Amino acid sequence: MSELDFGTKPVTLLCLASYFKGTTFLTAAKQAGCRVVLVTREKLHNESWPWDSIDDVFYMPQLSKQPDIIYAIAYFMRGKAVDQIIPLDDYDVLTVAALREHFRLPNMGETVSRHFRDKLAMRMKARQEKFKVPEFTAVFNYDQLREFMGRVPPPWLLKPRAEAGAMGIKRMDHSEMLWRKLDELGDLQSYFLLEQFVAGPVYHVDAIVWQGKVVFATAHQYLQPPIDVAHDGGVFVTRTMPRQAKETKALVRLHNKLILSLGMERGVAHTEFIKGEDGEFYFLETAARVGGANIEQLVEASSGINLWAEWARLETAALRSEAYQIPEDKSKYAGIMICLARQEWPDLSGYQDPEIVHRVNKKQHAGLIVASPQHERIEQLIQSYSQRFVHDFLAVAPPLDTAPT
Repeated sequence: MSELDFGTKPVTLLCLASYFKGTTFLTAAKQAGCRVVLVTREKLHNESWPWDSIDDVFYMPQLSKQPDIIYAIAYFMRGKAVDQIIPLDDYDVLTVAALREHFRLPNMGETVSRHFRDKLAMRMKARQEKFKVPEFTAVFNYDQLREFMGRVPPPWLLKPRAEAGAMGIKRMDHSEMLWRKLDELGDLQSYFLLEQFVAGPVYHVDAIVWQGKVVFATAHQYLQPPIDVAHDGGVFVTRTMPRQAKETKALVRLHNKLILSLGMERGVAHTEFIKGEDGEFYFLETAARVGGANIEQLVEASSGINLWAEWARLETAALRSEAYQIPEDKSKYAGIMICLARQEWPDLSGYQDPEIVHRVNKKQHAGLIVASPQHERIEQLIQSYSQRFVHDFLAVAPPLDTAPT
């Protein structure tokens, strides 16, 4: 039997998780007949991992330190072959890419993975492929920074290249403000980029890619840009766009072309766009992962498709040289509202509409997901509920510059 004939032997997936995420992936991989190995941080050993779906677990102080992670995986592989390595968190994407390169495993290596993790690399590649992006510059050369600031009027956004979402983004209102911040950053300056501030509605498209083709994509619009919620506080709200609207179809077409241009062959992706004053969509960023903030449940409520589970299924199918078939999209509408709460365990019993399909169970957070066949009903509910959340639960905390350690 050749090494690529998986018909009579199990596929082994080794999953890296720097944070407590991806439990649905682990369960689905086990259900697909895989041998599931979890590598996570020591501080996460008490989390409620799906232990019945995990064959082996290994703990490390941190997963990104090199060459320690390579030594650890190599030691494990002396006794047990690994067919694929999967990043369960955004912070693991580049670590896994380096491991795949080192152990010569399939799917995205370091160069392509940067298009889905490094905010500078993804912008440069998108611009090279003729997609619209806000004006930006690397923070390498001071003459180039001066030219950018002379050409692009403030405000600007100073963005960390490898943080997740809106974390660590700072608004720069004038050049002196930027120079002071760069002095603070010192040798870390090159890990940032400077970008034109574009005001407008923000959208996200969540997708599944199989054999170089987007086989599922669903578009949603945030009620407020995530950066505003992260920095100023408020209720995080996003909901499904009208499925047959010209704007929705145009956004999905743009996304599908972009995601393949960035080099994804298979996997899942979460991609954000902003609409400028000219009415055009501009690419903001993308990630080779399932969206955070309960977007997994949001997408499942509207489509019936669980992104984590399908990611496990398609990775298993690829390694076994089998066909992969996406489930049928139920084509409903859904919306999510979630906020930091004043109460340790918020009481959501006052919210009883039949469209409620999921209640977020997380300390110091209040959240609901609603679903309906009617787009108008979802709009009514999120407008009403998001206002009630402000009165009933909303707490505001300073934004984080980096992920919790």
